[in-house]
Amino acid sequence: MQAESEREESESSRVLAEEDRVIREQHREELEAIRQERESMRVAAEEARHAAEEARHAAEEARHATIAAVAATAEALSTNLEQMKFLENARSTLRELRGNNPGDVQ
Repeated sequence: MQAESEREESESSRVLAEEDRVIREQHREELEAIRQERESMRVAAEEARHAAEEARHAAEEARHATIAAVAATAEALSTNLEQMKFLENARSTLRELRGNNPGDVQ
């Protein structure tokens, strides 16, 4: 009777130990899944940081290109204005010269 009781107690302890082992294994698997998820998030955050940095560099390059284009446009407009002034002065001078000769056709 006592041997049977000890055997049942031993079996109960074994069952509890097995349940404890299963629970610890499940807990370990859950912790590993959490660790992997955190690592995935860290990698995604790092990739996002790199992408943001690249976008910032691209925006900075675009800003410099825009400034250069505006400067080139301003220079071209200034040159065109100077050419127009020169041509207008040349026309004016030509009109004055032709005006001095009454027989010339304008």
